[in-house]
Amino acid sequence: MEARSLGPHGPSGRREVGRGRSGRSSSSGPRLESGPGRIGRRRRAGREARVRGEISPTMTSTGPEHNITRSRRIRQTPQPPPHDSSGTPKRNVKKGAVPRCSPNLLEIKKRGKMKKLSQAAEDYLIAGLQDLDLDSDTRVPIGTGLVFDEQLNEFHCLWDDSFPESPERLHAIKEQLIQDGLLDRCVSFQARFAEKDELMLVHSPEFIELMESTQHMKESELRVLADTYDSVYLHPNSYSCACLASGSVLRLVDAVLASEIRNGMAIIRPPGHHAQHSLMDGYCMFNHLAVAARYAQQKHGVQRVLIVDWDVHHGQGTQFMFDQDPSVLYFSIHRYEQGRFWPHLPAANWSTIGFGQGQGYTINVPWNQVGMRDADYIAAFLHILLPVAFEFRPQLVLVAAGFDALLGDPKGEMAATPAGFAQLTHLLMGLAGGRLILSLEGGYNLRSLAEGVSASLHTLLGDPCPMLVSPGIPCRSAQNSLSCTLGAIEPFWEFLLRPVEIIEEDIMEEDSMEESEESELWEPPVLPMLTWPVLPARTGLIYDQRMMSHCNLWDNHHPETPQRILRIMCHLEELGLAGRCLILPARPATDVELLTCHSAEYVERIRATESMKTRELHREGANFDSIYICPNTFSCAQLATGTVCRLVEAVMEGEVLNGVALVRPPGHHAERNAACGFCFFNSVAVAARHAQAISGRALRILIVDWDIHHGNGTQHIFENDPSVLYISLHRYDQGTFFPVGDEGSCNRIGRGAGTGFTVNVGWNTSRIGDSDYLMAWHRLVLPIAYEFNPELVLVSAGFDAARGDPLGGCHVSPECYAHLTHQLMGLAGGRIILVLEGGYNLTSISESMAACTRSLLGDPLPVLALSRAPQPSALTSVTETIQAHRKYWRSLWITKIEDKEGMYSFKSATKKASKPTKPTRPINPAPVERMTPAVKKLLEAGMGKASSSLSAVKSIPAQTESKTAVMRTEAQASQAATGLATLHQTTSEATMGGAMMEQTTWESATGVATPDQTTSEEAVGGALLDQTTSEVSMGETILDKIISEEVVKEDRLKQITSEEAVGAAKLIQTPLGSSTDKQTPPASPVPGATPQLSPSQLAGSLRTLQLGSEPQKTSEPQPPEEEGLLAEAAGGRDVDDAKLMQGAGGLADTNQAMFYAVTPMSWCPHLVAVSPIPASGLDVTQKCQDCGTPKENWVCLSCYKVYCSRFINAHMVQHHEASGHPLVLSYVDLSVWCYPCQAYVHHQALLDVKNTVHQNKFGVDIPHPH
Repeated sequence: MEARSLGPHGPSGRREVGRGRSGRSSSSGPRLESGPGRIGRRRRAGREARVRGEISPTMTSTGPEHNITRSRRIRQTPQPPPHDSSGTPKRNVKKGAVPRCSPNLLEIKKRGKMKKLSQAAEDYLIAGLQDLDLDSDTRVPIGTGLVFDEQLNEFHCLWDDSFPESPERLHAIKEQLIQDGLLDRCVSFQARFAEKDELMLVHSPEFIELMESTQHMKESELRVLADTYDSVYLHPNSYSCACLASGSVLRLVDAVLASEIRNGMAIIRPPGHHAQHSLMDGYCMFNHLAVAARYAQQKHGVQRVLIVDWDVHHGQGTQFMFDQDPSVLYFSIHRYEQGRFWPHLPAANWSTIGFGQGQGYTINVPWNQVGMRDADYIAAFLHILLPVAFEFRPQLVLVAAGFDALLGDPKGEMAATPAGFAQLTHLLMGLAGGRLILSLEGGYNLRSLAEGVSASLHTLLGDPCPMLVSPGIPCRSAQNSLSCTLGAIEPFWEFLLRPVEIIEEDIMEEDSMEESEESELWEPPVLPMLTWPVLPARTGLIYDQRMMSHCNLWDNHHPETPQRILRIMCHLEELGLAGRCLILPARPATDVELLTCHSAEYVERIRATESMKTRELHREGANFDSIYICPNTFSCAQLATGTVCRLVEAVMEGEVLNGVALVRPPGHHAERNAACGFCFFNSVAVAARHAQAISGRALRILIVDWDIHHGNGTQHIFENDPSVLYISLHRYDQGTFFPVGDEGSCNRIGRGAGTGFTVNVGWNTSRIGDSDYLMAWHRLVLPIAYEFNPELVLVSAGFDAARGDPLGGCHVSPECYAHLTHQLMGLAGGRIILVLEGGYNLTSISESMAACTRSLLGDPLPVLALSRAPQPSALTSVTETIQAHRKYWRSLWITKIEDKEGMYSFKSATKKASKPTKPTRPINPAPVERMTPAVKKLLEAGMGKASSSLSAVKSIPAQTESKTAVMRTEAQASQAATGLATLHQTTSEATMGGAMMEQTTWESATGVATPDQTTSEEAVGGALLDQTTSEVSMGETILDKIISEEVVKEDRLKQITSEEAVGAAKLIQTPLGSSTDKQTPPASPVPGATPQLSPSQLAGSLRTLQLGSEPQKTSEPQPPEEEGLLAEAAGGRDVDDAKLMQGAGGLADTNQAMFYAVTPMSWCPHLVAVSPIPASGLDVTQKCQDCGTPKENWVCLSCYKVYCSRFINAHMVQHHEASGHPLVLSYVDLSVWCYPCQAYVHHQALLDVKNTVHQNKFGVDIPHPH
């Protein structure tokens, strides 16, 4: 990488190397090759005052404790840096060179000034590197803890031997771990019982007492109590085992945070992630991970905890406990199927992102079909979890490790493999300094469960991840889910910022056809029997001092100095890392090996330099670009290339798992017939061909080139070869950075059969840092790499992008290089080789290579303190590369949904208090100020008695799915606490100490019942806000788009946004007896419980709430026109208010004021059918073209024909059935209905036609088009 000159040469000035026999060239960057004594003294002094985790004074925290509101700074469209058109790129400009001239007095003074500047830069770099946690005397936690206690098998279902949550689960796991020899490799910990005060960190005392009383109940009593919950059974030993399970996790938390062990796994039952504050649910009594998170915070002072839930069922209990807490980030990836899968909660959809200060800290990735594979799960981690986690910077990672998403599980019906869960575990090990604890949740196929646990435990122990056998492409359904989740949470996380991208329709169609063909060809295999390699050594290291004999005879300060490899090796020895590696002997490359990538003429030309005189060597070097040659150049280049081949042999033959090659001269610029940029033979390219020769086939090889200069030679050698995927990240600077030209452009994607297998990310600015590289890794490098599924990974590991490099001008830290290496280690079964390329600050390259070597050896990764979000210029570069390669790599199809109309803008429903004084806050009346008097009166009447019991108001998305009037109520009955509750004395809410009532998904809320929506139809559609509950925290109501008689004036619906919404309670219920997934013992209906309404009774998307018990004036009868409009939302079903009230089971009181909430979809796939508005405009008085009626007409947004609604003569319905046109607009209220989606739609693409109709109808533009 070039150094910018401080003189008159301008930004493209370079120092020329290899010219002249005498004299010195001034360097514009710091030179640290001198003064090792000073560096050593500073390092020793730094050890005494080291502050763990600090890199430099400029790297400050951006964690959530500094910015609870997650306010996103003002965004600007990324623009490339201005291009200096005055300078035309020239191929003969030397690498790292500036023009030379005879020194004069002015230049001598300038050199003195530059020397001072270089000394200052050196001091700053040394000060920053002193704090790196890379020294040999640093305590590194070792070992993986394991808690496995036979006492956890002392409970089972007394009345159903076939219940899936059974002791056989742990028996199968134990047998597998013994077979794999894992029990002896782990550090065993004795399980302990959780104390009551520990359980009370997340559970109510009454609930704990009720569960404790089950120890003395008879079977009949246990069954009666269990039947009041959803999908649970009780045994006299259930309570003690649940306490033991929670305590087991706490034991591991103590051990990990005290550095007794590195990570751990708790193999426990019963599971815990469904258990709520005062409620058993889904086989779960106590929420082990929720207790552990609070325990770590209170006892160990942990500030930030990440909880990852990959169980196939949504962990609603964990989510509800932390959905207002920004100190706990909850990420769940689960089967959802639009709410048809247990636990049937809209709160499990992507639109639920937390409330209040916890907005953005709840992340849900819902799978809406079965058969999801490893690639889908990995894509969710790469595109969403990891970027957020690196920004969040957790200090502890807890995993709800359910294995019911594995192939063969009867409940999950997914197609993930144990190897896939090994990959997920590996990716998580890079967070929180490796402090990771897995706690067993679900998993009901005994073989799949046992192998999944074994695979994850292998990974925790440091074993390599097995290669994946399923296709590495996320399916279209997964892409849609991830896109929705990205759109929902992107406003809260800077590291998720990405531009809106439009994918061409022809590519989508081609992709759909290919995916369909692949789906037919690929069948989920029987779970493969995984094998784990037993290697003599883990990491190989090759270094040979003879490679230092290549030197510049004319410039003693040439950046490619012999001391480069010596300093790295000395540093590895000083840290004790070299002694932990297997030292392999170096050897020269054979001519056969060299000829696989270079021509015979070129090899002989370089060989001939061995016998040249000094002047001839200088002349020969001048024939190439940025090259110096000495008599030992050929032997050193030959030795460097052969050394890499020797390391490839060791990896391919199982002698070592991975390796490091400390070689010089570098190689990635070397072309087939020419030396270039300090390089003679392309070591990595020759090694790739050697690996293929060893395997006897076209081995799939990934070459990642993170040297700051583009590897033009490697690219040209493989640009026609689809067996080698070449990915380069380099400074490009619009083609002005070495090697000058457009070879490193993102549009250079390969040739012929190799098209798409050359991937270039060209940075167009300096100061590229850690966040930029991680962003490229997560969005581009790793998705493509997993799709390619390489069998060997070679890294052209140049460290001239490192902080302090005189040529690179970038700021990548050693810690970042460690993380990049770790994430690549999940590929190719862990077979990865790092080959030194560039890097010209001796301290930087030594620390960076040491950090990478630690990763290869399996040491915990250092915590990466990212000081900023990715640069706009870097974001532009990565986006351009993604766009260039999207047609070749379907893993790049995950995009953010367009957000022109603010569909993902989250606005607080209340004014934030500057300093909250207590956990629960009274309702802030401020949002009511802009409401109409009628709505104010209705809300005030409804909240008169309930306001004192409402907890913090939760602000929600202004326009997202599943947001209609949600409440959570928690009621405690005194008899329930005694454990003697009977079915006729208490409702399910009272018995469970806090039943969670759930709203239906938007399909059922709109009354669109489909044959496969049975369970969704059973979900509760409306509920009475019980104002007699004893719980203080009744949740919060989400009132979105309220429609009342007052609001429906002037024939159009006006919306009350979330800014105007007043909290009342979040209704979240687990349906009783309606589960299609969790097995529930037979139970009779609970008398007095709130009945569940079907969508037909609920009348579609209308949700009826009774907000108060005070008498209200009876509402005026709804005009037929408005009644028809509301019924349109119900899919055409006529709304019978009396029947609706009657079906609500006591909710309806005709003397109570009523209001309705209608939630349009914020996007639908049929928006592309909207045609341009006719030049003649639109006439809202136009009559139906079939029957001539002027009443309740709709206009088709595809052909702009006008027909009447289904409540007149249904001519618009007939038009849709005949034409297939999906979207129609009402001339009455300007709403847009989608027939295929069976829902209202509101989107930016509809604003123009809505405004045109509004102008025609009222003579003015829409006041608030958003």
